[in-house]
Amino acid sequence: MFRFFENLVDPYVDYPETDAPPRGIWAYMRELSRPFRKVFVWAFASSILVAAVEIWLIGYVGRVVDLLGNTTPAALWQAHGIELIAMAVFLVTLRPALQWLNVALLNNAVMPNFGTLFRWRAHRHVLRQSVGWFENDFAGRIANRIMQAPPAAGEAVFQVFDALTFATAYVIGAAVLLADADLRLFLPLGLWLVAYVALVRWTVRRIGPASKAASDARSAVTGRVVDSYTNIQSVKLFAHHSGELDYAKEAIDRARTTFAAEMRLFTIMDVVLTLLNGFLVLGVVGWAIWLWAEGSASVGIVAAASALTLRLNAMTGWIMWAVSNFFQSLGVVDEGLETIAQPVALTDRPGAPALELSEGRIAFRELSHHYGKGAGGLDRITLEIAPGEKIGLVGRSGAGKSTLVKLLLRFYDPESGRIEIDGQDIAAVTQDSLRRQIGMVSQESSLLHRSVRENILYGRPDATEAEMEAAAQKAQAHDFIQDLADSEGRRGYDAQVGERGVKLSGGQRQRIALARVILKDAPILVLDEATSALDSEVEAAIQDTLYGMMEGKTVIAIAHRLSTIAHMDRILVLDGGRIAEVGSHGELLAQGGLYAGFWSRQSGGFLGTEDKTEAAE
Repeated sequence: MFRFFENLVDPYVDYPETDAPPRGIWAYMRELSRPFRKVFVWAFASSILVAAVEIWLIGYVGRVVDLLGNTTPAALWQAHGIELIAMAVFLVTLRPALQWLNVALLNNAVMPNFGTLFRWRAHRHVLRQSVGWFENDFAGRIANRIMQAPPAAGEAVFQVFDALTFATAYVIGAAVLLADADLRLFLPLGLWLVAYVALVRWTVRRIGPASKAASDARSAVTGRVVDSYTNIQSVKLFAHHSGELDYAKEAIDRARTTFAAEMRLFTIMDVVLTLLNGFLVLGVVGWAIWLWAEGSASVGIVAAASALTLRLNAMTGWIMWAVSNFFQSLGVVDEGLETIAQPVALTDRPGAPALELSEGRIAFRELSHHYGKGAGGLDRITLEIAPGEKIGLVGRSGAGKSTLVKLLLRFYDPESGRIEIDGQDIAAVTQDSLRRQIGMVSQESSLLHRSVRENILYGRPDATEAEMEAAAQKAQAHDFIQDLADSEGRRGYDAQVGERGVKLSGGQRQRIALARVILKDAPILVLDEATSALDSEVEAAIQDTLYGMMEGKTVIAIAHRLSTIAHMDRILVLDGGRIAEVGSHGELLAQGGLYAGFWSRQSGGFLGTEDKTEAAE
């Protein structure tokens, strides 16, 4: 039976995905609520029925009190026995069934699925953002908002039906009951209701912004803490333990201050509410007794008014808490939407076809990109790379090497100019089809926090076990993988590599990354310092593998170790975002220009000219 309610809504149901979701909280929540419409109608109706039944029971208690006062036990049973039995049956059958329907809709149909649907769609949207978008924020803060906002949204929806709908129906029912008994009894309830609504309004106007500020401060704490943990090696290496504590303490103290401000509102609300409830009990019960004393009300009316007022007195704190919690949750959602609902800026054109690669010819035409700064990056690069040609890129830090590769992968769109592959503008084809045709091994070979097998198969998930192991062997990784073991006892290809591959050495990570690209076997290959993390012996063994990988592919290789690109068909020297020199290794040495200077100043095979900061790269 639980499964029936849990399956009323599929949180992974298809939906029209958009590059620009609604930024307003109500529009966003309305969009998320579409699959829940029928469930919400039933939850709304059942909440009203539960409240109506409770009010009716209180009124019925007043009737029973009057019957007891005006009838003997024998006469009561003879005249009203069937009625009392029917009420007993109702209390142990229909009322629990109605309550069960209400809580099952909320607890089993709405709560597990609404947050799941929100988190799933938020993750799908964020995952579509560009690399540049992620570079402008903390990964920890992004993840924190995706984790915080969905349960807060689910809590807000829960409060709408569990508290707000129920409370509204209850107060209306109470007013009807008192007015029906004696219209004058409605007066103190009405005055209390006006004051109560004013208190609610005062609270919610402040609790939303206060909650958003507190949530934002908590996200900042998460971002700073995760930043420290992610870079723990640097923290230890530079002995910045105290500095990191101060950095975190600043954010933690701001979170404490904003949370304290939020809690002050709850304290004020609670004290004022207690005072209002005192007037409610005094006004309704006291007036009911006065009406009884002058003969205008029965004992049953006094009993019903007393029970109703005491129940309202007990409920008001819960209602106020629910209302505050509702707006507090909306504040958390609103803060989360600052990240989750940002439009995807780098998108595929409507109806964009897949890239059809026939030769592997790459053309950069008047390409410029300065990251919006007007300087740095690339400046009017024009270059054509023939199918199967091997190109080496050399230049000082900041010359534009990494920018060229990022634009080729369409991690950014160029500010001007275009890139073509086999005559097709890469901005006009789908991003996924473009990147499937490019294999890349970068200097920072971070791995997924999964098994070695899953990391290698990331290159081609449908590859066989034999193909995966063959790729590992070509990358000189198979032997050390056999000796791996993690803390859970998993060995070999099943061993977990840790976050970003921290359980492995730099050389081991690089070889697994190489195996992944070997398995992908894409027709265009980009190498960004692909052997920088390898020792000389392993690098020598890998070189043959790399040359084998390059066979028949169009290759772009970035290197500071010039010996690794000396055999390329052409070498491009970038300087100040422009192509300064082009030629083979021998031709560039003969020119006696920048490349010759780099070569002559090498120590251990590295450039000795890092006199600029590559801020854009």
